[in-house]
Amino acid sequence: MEPVARWRNAGGHNLLQMMYEDPTRWSLTFQTFVQLTMVENHTKLSDKPVKIMERSLYSAKYCFVENLKESGKMPLSEYEVLTAWFNYLVNSPGVDLDVDLIVYMRTDPKVAMERVLRRSRGEEHLIPLEYLNCLHQLHEDWLIDEKFPLPAPVIVVDANKDLSEMKEEFHKQQQILYGEVNDNYEVVDKENDLEIVDEKPGGKDSLNSGVKRSLTCDERKVKRVITSPLASLNRN
Repeated sequence: MEPVARWRNAGGHNLLQMMYEDPTRWSLTFQTFVQLTMVENHTKLSDKPVKIMERSLYSAKYCFVENLKESGKMPLSEYEVLTAWFNYLVNSPGVDLDVDLIVYMRTDPKVAMERVLRRSRGEEHLIPLEYLNCLHQLHEDWLIDEKFPLPAPVIVVDANKDLSEMKEEFHKQQQILYGEVNDNYEVVDKENDLEIVDEKPGGKDSLNSGVKRSLTCDERKVKRVITSPLASLNRN
């Protein structure tokens, strides 16, 4: 899960609300803390064979921070500070931020808006649909069009369904989520029923193709999966 509780109570300060109320003033403070908590999530040890994280250091940078810059809510000087920290972290051999799989929960912004309103999280009453439209496009830019580097293979899931349908969908994908994804396979979404097929060397990925780049688990023995939803499913 995202460490939302920590964002809402950083030594008694609700950084999430402060950022929504005055993003120009507080976006650097908030995103710096997000970066810290995401690194902690990435590097936290686990005794389970699969570690699943909701969003990541990468989506924070390539989607949320980019959106703040593009919308003019974050000065370029502050953007460069966050970018420098991000580049240092992902290129530091002493910080293990490896990822084995990205699950892109592709959601229409209007559906995401309905979920935001349904869960009624206090700080999010300030979120307009335009904000979700911009974030959706940045997720597309990153995970579909590869305008930013991909740290792992990507599978695309239709997340416009309700929670009960999504549980069934993820049950179908257990082989992909908990198994191996490597250079010999490609994941293809055919009417939201994912299947694994032989990868064609040199072939061009289609819009719904899952594997964008291959990376297998190493000696860690723990497979790391990150999800990239626009808005979480029916969660407080």
